[in-house]
Amino acid sequence: MACADVVDGRAETLARMRPGVQAVIDWRAAVERLDVDIVIVSTTHDALAEITLAAISAGKHVLVEKPAARNGAELDPVVEAAERARVLVRVGFNHRYHPAVRKAKELADAGALGELMYVRGRYGHGGRIGYEREWRANPERSGGGELIDQGVHLIDLARWFLGEFVDVQGFAHTYYWDMPVEDNAFVLLKTARQQVALLHASWTEWKNLFSLEIFGRQGKLEITGLGGSYGMERLSYHRMLPQMGPPETTIWDYPADDTSWEVEFAEFVDEIRRRCRPAVGLRDAQAALQVVERIYKASGR
Repeated sequence: MACADVVDGRAETLARMRPGVQAVIDWRAAVERLDVDIVIVSTTHDALAEITLAAISAGKHVLVEKPAARNGAELDPVVEAAERARVLVRVGFNHRYHPAVRKAKELADAGALGELMYVRGRYGHGGRIGYEREWRANPERSGGGELIDQGVHLIDLARWFLGEFVDVQGFAHTYYWDMPVEDNAFVLLKTARQQVALLHASWTEWKNLFSLEIFGRQGKLEITGLGGSYGMERLSYHRMLPQMGPPETTIWDYPADDTSWEVEFAEFVDEIRRRCRPAVGLRDAQAALQVVERIYKASGR
């Protein structure tokens, strides 16, 4: 096993935490090792596609963090290489693996809400001192601002619940931070069945927020919090009664630490063993990036 990092000393610190792990200076040295079977790519956005492509070429299975690239064109050769290779490539949309989200998907798939009508999602934080000088504010490294950062999670979740979007509208703008990328994005997506996702991703939320609501003809699911500074993770199920009026409400609280990455990786390892298509793959990243690019284009970015 090996790890690499562009920051001096960080790889060594990580290696000391895991017996048998060797720290290396160049990521290529880690990717090409014969004793490495899986490569985890967790970098700034400008390096995601390059490292993933190199890992595929080296015959490694890959878990690449979202959004997997800065834009769709950057991801195209990665998709082509993955389809030719006998390796699996998963994209780290870990929010699908939060317990409240998984429970909500289970209930929706079981018909608890009846026919789904629309999704409403909000996600954001308020940044920190010097945020405008960090890599996320540099479009050459990030590919964009809040929409490609936290917004892609909302897009992916909305698509997971509702399906493919055929109509994309939205607006990305910089309201507060002195940076060339957007700090807020407002998104309106529609499926062929007229189901809608109304999404807002923000770097001016000030109080960290995650909220995802799924509305059906027979009820509503509401997910709030992600743990930590976003507040305790909770799922509320509001079931409409035949006589209408106040719904019957059931609440599940998830106060434990965030284990979404561990659950996500365990599923990936199982997929490798069973040689099946990853549940969250490059096509999902492409779909999210297509939405992002269309909104950037409409916003003159």
